[in-house]
Amino acid sequence: MKNMTDTNRIPLYGKSAVACILSLFLFLFISCKNEPDYYSVDDFEEVEKIDVHFHYLSMDTRYMEFASSLNFRLLSPNWDGEVSIDEQLKISKYMHGAYPETFAFLGTFSVDRFISPGFAESTRSRIQECMDAGASGIKIWKNIGMVLQDRNGGYVMIDDQAFEGIIHYLEENQIPVMAHLGEPKDCWLPEAEMTDPSDLVYYRNNPQYYMYLHPEVPSYEEQIRARDHLLEMHSDLDFIGAHLGSLEWSVDELAKRLDLYPNFKVDIASRIYHLQYQSKTDREKVRDFMIKYQGRILYGTDMEVHDMHEADVGVIEANLLRTWKSHWIYLATDSLIQVEGLQLPKEVIDKIYFKNALPFFR
Repeated sequence: MKNMTDTNRIPLYGKSAVACILSLFLFLFISCKNEPDYYSVDDFEEVEKIDVHFHYLSMDTRYMEFASSLNFRLLSPNWDGEVSIDEQLKISKYMHGAYPETFAFLGTFSVDRFISPGFAESTRSRIQECMDAGASGIKIWKNIGMVLQDRNGGYVMIDDQAFEGIIHYLEENQIPVMAHLGEPKDCWLPEAEMTDPSDLVYYRNNPQYYMYLHPEVPSYEEQIRARDHLLEMHSDLDFIGAHLGSLEWSVDELAKRLDLYPNFKVDIASRIYHLQYQSKTDREKVRDFMIKYQGRILYGTDMEVHDMHEADVGVIEANLLRTWKSHWIYLATDSLIQVEGLQLPKEVIDKIYFKNALPFFR
C-alpha cells in the first residue's frame, strides 16, 4: 500500500511554491505600480541633466568638474557681445577637447562688418570654422534687430535679405541655431510695469538695451514679427528660441508659435521667473503647457563663469548650486519656494532637462 502521507507531500509542496512565486510577482507588480511618478528634491544630484545655456568664459576646469559632480552637462553658446568671439571660441574648443562627452558649445559670428562687401561669404566661412572646431550649432544674438543698422541708419532685422544666404546655409547644412532675438516684454515697459525684478536691475545697469528709453528702435512686436517671418521662410531650420523665444510673458502666445512652427523649440534660460509669475495665478495652465510641449522645451539658465580669484570659486559654485537646485524644486516638485512647484512627471523632466538637448552631445 502506498504511503498516503508521502504522496500528498508533492502536490502540497508544489502548491506552496506556486503560491510563493505568485506572491512575489504580486509584490513586485504592486511595488512598480507604487513607484512615484515624480522626482523629489533628493533626486536632484542623481538625475542626468543638461544646462543648454551656460556661458563658460574661463579655462578653469573646476566649474566643469563641479557641474559634473551634480550630473550636469553644459552647452555653452558663444555670442556676439562683450567678449571677443575669437576668445570665446578658443575657450570653448579647449573645454570641448577636455570634456568631449559633457561639454558642448555653439559658435557664433560677428556683424561688425555687415555693411562691408562679402559679409555673407565671410560669415559662412566663420560658421564653418566654428563647426570644424567642434561646435554643435550656431548662436545668433539680439544685436540683430536692436543694434545693427544699415548704411541708411535703418535697423536690420533677422529676416532682412542680407541674412538670407546665411540662414539658407545653416538650414541646408542642418546646423542647429539658437537665437536670442528681441528681449523680454519688460524691456519696452516703464520700470513700474515690469514683472521681473531682475529685468529692472539688468536694464538699470544696461540702459543701452532698455528699449523704453529708445523709442527709435523697432518695437517688441516688430522683433517678434521678424523672428516669426524667419520661421515661416525656413521651415527646415532647426531653431531654438532662447529665453522662451522672447514670449516669456504668456504661455498662450508661446503655444501659438509652437503650434504654427514645427521646427521651433525654446529654452527657459533666465526666464523661469516669468513662468513662476504666471503660475501664481494659474498653475495648471503653466503645468499643462510644459507637459503638452515637453519635447520642445529645453532647460537652461544663462549663468556665466569667468576667471576668478581663488577665494571666489567656492562662492560661484555655491551660487550655481543654489540656482540649479531652486529651478529643480520648482519644475520637479510641488514644494513651495515663493510659488508652488509644478511637479512635472518624471518623463517630462527627463525630456526638458536631458533628452531634448542630448543631440548636441553626439
